[in-house]
Amino acid sequence: MDFNVKQAKQWSRLGPRAVYGMAMLELMQKNERVYALSADLGVSSGLQRVMKAYPQRYLNTGIAEQNLIGVSAGLAKEGFVPFASSFAPFITLRCADQVRMNMGYMHLNMKTVALGSGVSMSSLGNSHYGNEDLAFMRSIPGMTILSPADCGQLTQAVYAATEWDGPVYIRLTGEPNMPIVYEESGVYEIGRANVLRKGKDVTLIATGSMVALALEAADTLKTKGIEAGVIDMHTLKPLDTGCLDDVCGLSKLLVTIEEHGKIGGLGSAVAEYVAQMDQRAPLLMFGIPDRYMKAGDYSYMLEQSGLTVEHIVSVVCDKLT
Repeated sequence: MDFNVKQAKQWSRLGPRAVYGMAMLELMQKNERVYALSADLGVSSGLQRVMKAYPQRYLNTGIAEQNLIGVSAGLAKEGFVPFASSFAPFITLRCADQVRMNMGYMHLNMKTVALGSGVSMSSLGNSHYGNEDLAFMRSIPGMTILSPADCGQLTQAVYAATEWDGPVYIRLTGEPNMPIVYEESGVYEIGRANVLRKGKDVTLIATGSMVALALEAADTLKTKGIEAGVIDMHTLKPLDTGCLDDVCGLSKLLVTIEEHGKIGGLGSAVAEYVAQMDQRAPLLMFGIPDRYMKAGDYSYMLEQSGLTVEHIVSVVCDKLT
């Protein structure tokens, strides 16, 4: 799904959930094997037009996420390509056994889409925050995990998932007016990270909503005489270990930034790999703290988590001096 600067700006204003619905509508126009499913969250998934245009290919299982995964598995067994969406903790932890058996053990060609991952559900609180989903989904053998950096890349991830043979988990972070990272469509390859900048002092490895923040942090670090590289690790699994091999020999410090708990997400994935290297740069990990936080708006939640440019720059500077 190609896009240009004008579309990127429009999609940014709409936010990831609305853009997911737009991508699904276009995809279903082109591929009649694709089905959209939700657990009574069709509107929240941005699927209003899909519901009207393709009522026979949109299925609402009600607030029954375990059944959502089971129905999706049945469609996949019959050769269809189901995309099932719900809030991050509901489509992962609430139906953990169904995910493990159908997406993992049976390795069915199912795609699940997590809405409002991280803390973007803001005032709805910890019951709706997706801070542990990666830790669980990464542990499922054969699972592919995508975390788009912005709304434009989200459309590419949806199309790439359709062509990918096997289970895919797409993690949507951010909210309307999400910062733009990619102003036009380019090469998107599952399992191949995008190196946005190179830096000899520090490399910021970010995913999802945190890629834009990493670019801003790199700009600030430059004013302090620190050359910072930025990597968009849009695929959490399979991890681009070749990219990590390159930056480990280039930078003095590695930094991971993610809108997920510090346990089990991007930071853990990078740490698991670089720990096996004979020579490696030190690693700093920024993410959601290991506690249940007081709920607030999105910017407040990020600030509580230390996911701000100011905090990241301060800690990196202290580490390098």
